[in-house]
Amino acid sequence: MSIGIELSVIFAYALGLILLYIIGYVLLFPIRLIIKLIYNGIIGGILLLIVNFIGQFWGFSIIINPITALIAGFLGVPGVIMMLILKWIL
Repeated sequence: MSIGIELSVIFAYALGLILLYIIGYVLLFPIRLIIKLIYNGIIGGILLLIVNFIGQFWGFSIIINPITALIAGFLGVPGVIMMLILKWIL
């Protein structure tokens, strides 16, 4: 009487664990992207409000509309800096 585990069963378990890891990684990637977009949106919105608050003393502001909110939301700090440069140039 043999109590040993067949080699094919060990390979099946190993393959199952590898596939489970790959599926978990693939499902985790969109969550990371969503968290990053939310983080950029919050930081960009706060920075836009700060720029408008400080800019009111010098007569400088960035109008908050859907376009500027999207730019600040997707790009975060670089987006707000880009809008400041464009406002200064134009």
